[in-house]
Amino acid sequence: MAQKSAAQIRLQVVVENERFASMKPSTFSLVAYDPATGDLGVAVASKFLAVGAAVPFAQAGVGAVATQAWANTSYGPRALRLLKRGQTPRQVGTALIASDRHAAQRQFGIVDARGRAFSYTGKECFDWAGGRTGKNYAAQGNILAGAAVVDALVETFEQARGELAERLIAALAAGQAAGGDRRGQESAALLVVREKGGYGGFNDRYIDLRVDDHPQPIDELKRLLELHHLYLGKTNPADIIPIDESIARELQAMMRARGYYAGALNGVWDAATQKAFREFAGVENLEERLLDGAFIDRVVLDFLRARFARAAAE
Repeated sequence: MAQKSAAQIRLQVVVENERFASMKPSTFSLVAYDPATGDLGVAVASKFLAVGAAVPFAQAGVGAVATQAWANTSYGPRALRLLKRGQTPRQVGTALIASDRHAAQRQFGIVDARGRAFSYTGKECFDWAGGRTGKNYAAQGNILAGAAVVDALVETFEQARGELAERLIAALAAGQAAGGDRRGQESAALLVVREKGGYGGFNDRYIDLRVDDHPQPIDELKRLLELHHLYLGKTNPADIIPIDESIARELQAMMRARGYYAGALNGVWDAATQKAFREFAGVENLEERLLDGAFIDRVVLDFLRARFARAAAE
């Protein structure tokens, strides 16, 4: 067979790039359940703008869904309604497929609040496309570098430790390291639901983070998760420390340097100091970590020291 000329190779590259540009949204994702906490979540990454606006759906106590490829976003709420009525993920998936004349171009994964899972890849999804399921998870992807991407999602998730959110992020990073979306990177998202886990306990959106357009979206998503834990994480009882005279004086100095406190640096945790501290901490988005009385979360104190101690000393 004759070798292709340089011009023919360049033309083939152009054609391939145009073909990829015209394709439907692709991605790799993992839907999962944590039986220890009851958390349900979806992690997703793609060479597609704002993938978090289209792929992830979840409801505490019910299930989690990822819908992708030529995504039918009605699958998310429909699947959750059917799960809530008592259907299994397989029954739900079968019903979705049967109701959609374009099902061959869809891909989705479902997990319920009992850890049962289902993954579907339509025969018209672009290679490489496929998925795997196991106890408490379903992993899937299309237009991937190869099957190793989904394998990495699964193997890393199974071996990872920590909260569901950390395990999902670790799995995404492993999938990307295995090749990820063959077109490159652009966006990523993480959704974890927990009963009354949202801000102030008013909804179930425990973690809802999105990176819509970034050269390393998974790394950025990990950074955002760390910020989420800082601002909205629950205080570990082991991190509760009393505000003694030294700490009170230190906080007074920080607040005075930032214009929140005009009193003496006397180390007294009085009403005026506490009022100033509530305002100071609120401006820094730390209100969910404030404690009653003369106590402070060690995470909060470390953050304030790292950010403001130098200014207070000047």
